[in-house]
Amino acid sequence: MSAYLLKERGYEVIGIHFVTGYESDDSRQIQSVADQIGIPLKIADCSTEFQIKVVDYFTQSYQSGKTPNPCLVCNPSIKFGTILDFARKLGVSCLATGHYARIIKHDSGRFHLYRGTDPVKEQSYFLAFLSQEQLASACFPLGNMTKSEVIKLAEKKGLHPVVKEESQDVCFIKGRTYGDFLVRTQGFEPEPGLIQDINGNIIGEHKGLHLFTIGQRRGINCPASEPYYVVRLDMAQNRLVVGLKKDLFSGECRVAGINWISRKPTDPIKVHTRVRYRHKAARSVLFPVDTHTAVIRFDEPQSAITPGQGAVFYKGDEVLGGGWIEKNVRC
Repeated sequence: MSAYLLKERGYEVIGIHFVTGYESDDSRQIQSVADQIGIPLKIADCSTEFQIKVVDYFTQSYQSGKTPNPCLVCNPSIKFGTILDFARKLGVSCLATGHYARIIKHDSGRFHLYRGTDPVKEQSYFLAFLSQEQLASACFPLGNMTKSEVIKLAEKKGLHPVVKEESQDVCFIKGRTYGDFLVRTQGFEPEPGLIQDINGNIIGEHKGLHLFTIGQRRGINCPASEPYYVVRLDMAQNRLVVGLKKDLFSGECRVAGINWISRKPTDPIKVHTRVRYRHKAARSVLFPVDTHTAVIRFDEPQSAITPGQGAVFYKGDEVLGGGWIEKNVRC
């Protein structure tokens, strides 16, 4: 639909399909989409870069006791990194995707990122690590539309997608569990260990910390009067620390590696912080520590703030920037 809308507006459009090495051979289906719109199709093999920058990052994050977010890495490093470079060699002026987000260039010449119009499907969270240079070359034709409007228009124009089901998982996992994928990765060796509650009592055993993330309830298998949830992954002792639902709440977190899309603040500022994609951005105060580090203090404690996930800061609909959660401070 992005390609169709741009062509309707009079742009010369080229389709780019990038190969990660983890997909089935769908080249015929991809070509059929290009044929529907009437645009040329180019194939970009980025399997080596994808393995190093996305898949290896995914594996190494779990090995270090953090929960990764591959999409936050893929967008700046692959889509608007490797693929944007590929596109520029074709002589294009802009790389368009189907993200539900908006970019506005202000009079100062700086590019600003905003939420998409669709309150449910908007995807600005996943784009928070794009640089000014990348935003300058990005185009999101669906940003002012809702997903239902896009589907209706596609049906009206007779455009048929390659995959009809909505993607809900990490693209390179392909229906397997994260645990199955990780244990099949060369060099990854699960290490069983002990489960303890937040008071230090040993209550069971786990088959590997890679099977768990903060806030998880499934797989603990320790009977109690109330369900247990994962509160912390203790990598030093290889222990899974669990507690009750109330033990998941944190009042603040430390965020590092921040990419500022807006100007870097020098003083504390009020923001709304989103600690994962499905999280409703919560009122908070951002305290700068240095250029790329900050402490986020929430007005109300938030559940399951997870090291390794992205924290994205908003001022209204504008994305100010985003960084990586290093640790949380439990209430």
